[in-house]
Amino acid sequence: MLDYLIQRLAISAVTLAVISMIVFTGVRLIPGDPARVMAGTEADAAGLEEIRQKYGLNDSIPVQYLRWVGLAIRGDLGESIRTRETVTKTVGRKLPITMELACLSILVALTIAIPVGVLSAVRRNTVWDYLANGLSLCGLSVPSFWLGIMLILFFSVRLGWLPASGFVPFVENPVGNLTRMLMPAFVLGSTLAAVLMRQTRNSMIEVLTADYIRTAYSKGLAGRAVIFRHAIRNGLIPVVTILGLQMGALMGGAVVTEQIFVVPGFGRLIVESVFTRDYPLVQGVVLITASAYVLINLLVDVSYSLLNPRIRIKGAVNAR
Repeated sequence: MLDYLIQRLAISAVTLAVISMIVFTGVRLIPGDPARVMAGTEADAAGLEEIRQKYGLNDSIPVQYLRWVGLAIRGDLGESIRTRETVTKTVGRKLPITMELACLSILVALTIAIPVGVLSAVRRNTVWDYLANGLSLCGLSVPSFWLGIMLILFFSVRLGWLPASGFVPFVENPVGNLTRMLMPAFVLGSTLAAVLMRQTRNSMIEVLTADYIRTAYSKGLAGRAVIFRHAIRNGLIPVVTILGLQMGALMGGAVVTEQIFVVPGFGRLIVESVFTRDYPLVQGVVLITASAYVLINLLVDVSYSLLNPRIRIKGAVNAR
């Protein structure tokens, strides 16, 4: 198990290094001059040159990259060109909002996907299976921005049940927070629910045809006991993997969802920092997002091995 973890940690470190190089280089390909953004439109050439010298913008990209990496390793991601606030402080204020939205979206997705996927597999080729497949297809086909607008028009404008937009911290007003996050969480979680539902169905169908399931039935176990004790645990292994991989898509989808519902989270921060050519903020936000994505996949790999002991055994044999 230890060898497996070391191997995964080494792969994660290399992945982060490659991502940091791509992000740093890609940000500098954005058209525009960050010195002009900082100095304003009325700044003269001497003022612009002074700003470039101060922030090292005249240095070559490799030199700038090595300086940035050295500071990032020590936890210093620089300060925002636009607001002069440190990147870590800005991210620390915005990230919990998006994390709350992502957690609620996952909760919505799992609440829908697992029961419906299992039901679809157990009742294969029945009307329940067809309804589940249709629901999954709708979740994949409907654009999130359209679904968000329709929910606002129906539940906020027509019925007046939920606030149309905005954000209230949970510690200040729990009810207000949840009522404002319900529609964004459903919009963000609907696509994930469709993906997980299909994966759950396919995985459960494969598990239900395995020999050990037939053996369990032959011993006289009830159908519900076979499904809940033996089938679901193995059937959910691919679902856990897909859930980890979809976290990146969840963060990407949060950009659109937060714009629609005016949620001041990570997604809106990324959009604003790109449009204002705020290099340190873009780099910091993307690096933290990539790190979170790599960490989640690492945890998925570990949980994968815990759910399926054969992976640990195989890893140990390969390590020898």
